Amino acid sequence: MDDDERLCTALADDLDATFESVVLAHQDRLYTIALRVLGDPADAEEAAQDALVRAYRALATYDRTRIVELRLRGWLTTIVLNRCRTVLGRRSTKSHAGTVSLDARLDEGLQFAAPGDGAPAGIVERRDARAAWADRLLKLPPAYRTAIVVRHVDGLSYPEAAEALGRPEGTVKAQVHRGIAMLRSMLEAEASAHHQEMTA
Repeated sequence: MDDDERLCTALADDLDATFESVVLAHQDRLYTIALRVLGDPADAEEAAQDALVRAYRALATYDRTRIVELRLRGWLTTIVLNRCRTVLGRRSTKSHAGTVSLDARLDEGLQFAAPGDGAPAGIVERRDARAAWADRLLKLPPAYRTAIVVRHVDGLSYPEAAEALGRPEGTVKAQVHRGIAMLRSMLEAEASAHHQEMTA
């Protein structure tokens, strides 16, 4: 029995006493997902908190069997992604064009490899690399972005990602593949522009 299965059993026995453990186990993960999808720390915090409130309210209506059989990680991911869609929809109705620039001071990052060691210069280098990856991710179409976030940032398997996103597994695989290809193209364009600057 894994941690989430134990949590679900405990939730079924005593929701109020156990829900704090759910929050502690998943709040950082939900915030990171929201941040990578939305690009704004305040919106991400709101989405993650709202997702947890909605999860609690839903669990309060579920019977014991439904709670015990819940795949908690994927279920919470679905809820936070739905909150992110609401925020993105709100932005579009307010005519917020373009992508949101990520605060480069954030230490949370995409789980992509970043150079550097533990020295101060290495820490700054890693932070800058994470911020650069996050900015690239925000330039992707939302469908590709969310597919990459749940697969490569949150680490869900393709079947879990498909369930969380409500898309066929083949579609998720294609969106991840296409999104990574677009990120690679961005990297190549950046490298080419840097080379041109250096040789100018």
